[in-house]
Amino acid sequence: MFDWDKWQEIFSTIRRNKLRTFLTAFSVAWGIFMLILLLGMGKGLENYVIYQFRDDAINSIWVSSGETSIPYQGMQPGRDIQLRNRDLEDIKRDIAGVEHTTARFSIPSNTVISFGKENGRFNVRSVHPGHQHIENTIIQQGRYLNQRDIDENRKVVVIGHLIAQSLFKGVPPLGKYLDVGGIPFRVVGIFIDEGGPGENETLYLPISTAQRAFGGQDRINRLMFTTGDAPIEETEKMADQVRLFLAQRHNFSPSDPRAIDVNNNAAEFKRFADLLQGISIFVLVIGIGTLMVGMVGVGNIMVIVVKERTREIGVRKSLGATPWSIISLIIQESIFITAAAGYVGLVIGVGFLELINYVLTNFVPDLSYMDPTVNLPTAIYATLLLVVIGIFAGLIPARRAASINPIEALRDE
Repeated sequence: MFDWDKWQEIFSTIRRNKLRTFLTAFSVAWGIFMLILLLGMGKGLENYVIYQFRDDAINSIWVSSGETSIPYQGMQPGRDIQLRNRDLEDIKRDIAGVEHTTARFSIPSNTVISFGKENGRFNVRSVHPGHQHIENTIIQQGRYLNQRDIDENRKVVVIGHLIAQSLFKGVPPLGKYLDVGGIPFRVVGIFIDEGGPGENETLYLPISTAQRAFGGQDRINRLMFTTGDAPIEETEKMADQVRLFLAQRHNFSPSDPRAIDVNNNAAEFKRFADLLQGISIFVLVIGIGTLMVGMVGVGNIMVIVVKERTREIGVRKSLGATPWSIISLIIQESIFITAAAGYVGLVIGVGFLELINYVLTNFVPDLSYMDPTVNLPTAIYATLLLVVIGIFAGLIPARRAASINPIEALRDE
């Protein structure tokens, strides 16, 4: 039941000690503000990492050719390692767990892409159909490359939606012929990609067609494959198997770090996830530690309040006040100071994060995806934490007040 007299007494005590109450409340508000700010920035960092992996399949392994850096079996360093079509075919056949596969053959970067009078230079990638699963390409119109395109060396192309806007100027692109380095390719699909403008200004050609049309023979620059639902430990074994297989075929040391680059996206993502988890725990410990400092401050002020009101408490007890009525009075005052100050810190913290979001959205749009916010459950938990802190901050002084001997209290000066 609400006791208005008790709350009037609480407010009267606060008014008599404005500065002391303000400084104590400030420490609590600062603690919750820092907790909210740190949690929000931690969420922003998590969003940043996830955004970096948004475009590529996490469960994938990428292998790029390089140059040997150490001697091996009488051969000097500095040899170029050239991957071939058969490398991808044999990896798909011989290494267990390989799912979708693709290779890339690079087209000269100065290749001009044109349609009618419109032209430009865009990213050109020659790939297999499995590339769609690795780049998470979303078909907007038409279709992606298929196996018949590869087998029959078809001159077809799938283009990003920004290329369609740039070159076709409102003309429906499907079925039209796009000039790629002087060779006509029929547009069979338009895609969108979450990787950003660069990914949406990309053309995909059948790798077999590009190798013939642009003098690639059977050379490839990179091979990639997904690993399905394999656990991290299994994908790391697969990456080691690929390195050993290519080392034996191309005659370089398996320990040569520059001969080929084997990038395991699943392992990379796990490393970032573990780092983020460590940062989250660190942020939580720092934030709670800051709140504990505020709790100590509230506890101290309540001890002083009890000491100053010793005589008054003695009078209460001599008139029949129960220990619980004394304890509830002190704890309520502690909870009120803690909750009120914490709520102010919570509001300011959320407001500050919203300000950061506004600045990122309007002035640094390339980083707007970070979205350093705190969700509703976190705010609720923070509020509940404040109540708990208020209870513990007032518990010891309240028990001391309840144990005061009325006779001794009345003698107190």
